[in-house]
Amino acid sequence: MQAMKIIQVVGARPNFMKVAPLHKALQNYRGIDSIVVHTGQHFDSQMSTVFFEQLALPKPDYFLGISGGSHTKMTAEIMLAFEQVLEKIRPDLVCVVGDVNSTLACALTAVRLGIPVAHVEAGLRSNDLNMPEEINRILTDRLSRLLFTTETSANQNLLLENVAQSKIHFVGNCMIDSLVSYLPKAEAMQIAKSYGLKNREFAVMTMHRPSNVDEPIGLQTMLELIQELCKRLPLVFPVHPRTRKNLERFQLWDQLNANSNLFITEPLAYLEFISLMNACKLILTDSGGIQEESTYMQIPCLTFRNTTERPVTVEQGTNILIDDLNVQNALFYVDQILSGNLKKGLVPELWDGHAAQRIAEIIVSV
Repeated sequence: MQAMKIIQVVGARPNFMKVAPLHKALQNYRGIDSIVVHTGQHFDSQMSTVFFEQLALPKPDYFLGISGGSHTKMTAEIMLAFEQVLEKIRPDLVCVVGDVNSTLACALTAVRLGIPVAHVEAGLRSNDLNMPEEINRILTDRLSRLLFTTETSANQNLLLENVAQSKIHFVGNCMIDSLVSYLPKAEAMQIAKSYGLKNREFAVMTMHRPSNVDEPIGLQTMLELIQELCKRLPLVFPVHPRTRKNLERFQLWDQLNANSNLFITEPLAYLEFISLMNACKLILTDSGGIQEESTYMQIPCLTFRNTTERPVTVEQGTNILIDDLNVQNALFYVDQILSGNLKKGLVPELWDGHAAQRIAEIIVSV
């Protein structure tokens, strides 16, 4: 009997944490050949190697090497390169995760060749079409035969878009699977101690979205917030390449460095960052995945976005949305957190470390 060939696509760094548990879960089934394709969308040789090693992922079976350029250029180049892989392998299923350009590009290419697509993390909606990720989510869901959701609101979004109930499967969160698996190891690393920091006595910040870091006004506001935060407690800031590039471009890097009580680092590997998050008092971010990880770890998280595609992190978890990098609003919530006057979050339904197992069971049964 010929093996069922399933391609797992990774592109951006958050994809690694979602694909790793699913790849492992599928390997537990005889007659399943799980093939990893890395598009190269986010590629740094050292960082990618570290992520693959830490998450026990095999070296990608195929590396497309596509990165940089506009959204359109990247999507088109990934499609052309991925088409060649599909024609060579002829898989039974292509599994895409998340909402990056690689997600849509590979889903569209597969469907054009008559290959069914499964979308992990389907149905999430910010209702903001100015976000490229929102367009990627909507189109990928429309193309997919299997839709695996992380929260019940995603099921409702898909039903409102007239997606057949039979395609929708509420399975939980693969990113939380990785977190559950690796949190003990991350805790043991005690990364905070390497900065001379004590547990629950410092904050962590990440900022990278174009709306926050591409223009001087956004960067100046971020710097104002950092200055005020550092008066209250130490702050660890792993600086995204996009953010650093723009700080240097607008001659603001020295202003950032002038803050005492600020620990500036390069982007951190997965385990190191999880170790820091788990030990901190609060997190400030504009990321998507960090909203979920902080909710599971029950760490207060201030997210600098007007909307979130992950409403369960606000409704049940520890996430609070702050409009447009509003410094005064942010400091109000920071002071509330530091004084202990803030809501206690809950871990959402099925965020239990077994989402990948549920997905694998469904895939092999259809």
